[in-house]
Amino acid sequence: MSKNLYHVLGVSKDAADSEIKSAYRKLARKYHPDLNKDDKAAAEKFKEISCAYDVLGDKEKRKKYDNGEIDCDGKPTGFGAGFGGAGGGYQQYNYGGGNPFGGAGGFGGNGGGFDFSSIFGEDIFSQFGGAGQGGFSGRGRRPRKGEDINYTMQIDFLTAAQGAEKTVNLNGKSINVKIPAGTQNGQTLRLKGLGHPSMSGGDNGDVLITMNVGSHPYFSADGLNILLELPITMKEAVLGAKVTIPTISGKVAVNVPPYSTSGEKLRIKGKGIKTKSAQGDEIVTLKIVAPKTKNAELEKALSALADENVRTF
Repeated sequence: MSKNLYHVLGVSKDAADSEIKSAYRKLARKYHPDLNKDDKAAAEKFKEISCAYDVLGDKEKRKKYDNGEIDCDGKPTGFGAGFGGAGGGYQQYNYGGGNPFGGAGGFGGNGGGFDFSSIFGEDIFSQFGGAGQGGFSGRGRRPRKGEDINYTMQIDFLTAAQGAEKTVNLNGKSINVKIPAGTQNGQTLRLKGLGHPSMSGGDNGDVLITMNVGSHPYFSADGLNILLELPITMKEAVLGAKVTIPTISGKVAVNVPPYSTSGEKLRIKGKGIKTKSAQGDEIVTLKIVAPKTKNAELEKALSALADENVRTF
C-alpha cells in the first residue's frame, strides 16, 4: 500500500502551506543525519520526510498528488495530461545520483538545487558544521567530509619511548601505523583519508588512533627524560660504588659517589628518548635501603660514630 505523504509529515490533507513547512522543519531537525550519526533508521526517515516535503511543499506538485496525477515519490501515475512524456515538464525527485545528502545542488529534481536555507534559515549550517566547512550541503556549499574512525591501541612503555611500526586491522584492511618515539598516554595519531568515504563526494574521513601506554616496572617518563629510582645499600652510599643500571636502550655502568644520600640525582646523558630534533637523558634518583636483617657488626660500627645533626628543623 502506498504511503500517505500527509501522514509522513503528521499533518491533515487540508493543512495550510505554513503548517506543512513547520511540520517538515521540526521533523528534519529531529532526524537530520548530523544529529543522528550511524543511525540508519534516522537517515531513512530523513529521506522519507524530505521526499514528502518535496511534493507537498510545492503547490503544483501537491495539487497533482491530491488529484492522483503523481505518486508519493513524485512520479507520474499515468492520470492527467502532460505527464510522463518527454515534453511533460515534470521534474522527478532526485537524491543526486543515489546520494541522500545531496551533491553540489543538494536536494532537487534534475539537479534543481533544493536550498535548505529556505527551510531552516542560514543559521542551520552553523549547527551542522558551518556554512561551506564540511557541514550539510546546501547550494554552493562544500560536500561533507566522511566520518572518522576511532581506534584505541594498547602499547607498552618501551614501544612508546623508542617508537615502532605496528600493523592494525581496520574494516578488513591492514594498516601500518608509525608510532613516534616519545608517544604519551592518551596521545592521538591521525591517519589522513583512511576513514569512511564521504556520502556527498567530499574527502574521506580520517583514522584517529588513541594510544594507551602501559606502565613499566621501574621506568617513567618526564618529557624526553627517562626517570629511574636506584636502590643502593648503606655501604654503597658511604663508600661509593660502580653499579649497573638499565636504560631504554640497554644496560650501562654508573658511579655512585661516596657519601651519597637518598634523593640525590645522577644524570646519564643521551640515554633518554630520542626524537628527530632532540635527545633526552636518564635521570637516576638514589634511594638508600637499610638492611632487612640484624647485623651486629654494622650496629657496632654505627654506634662508634659521633652523633651528627642532619636536621634543620
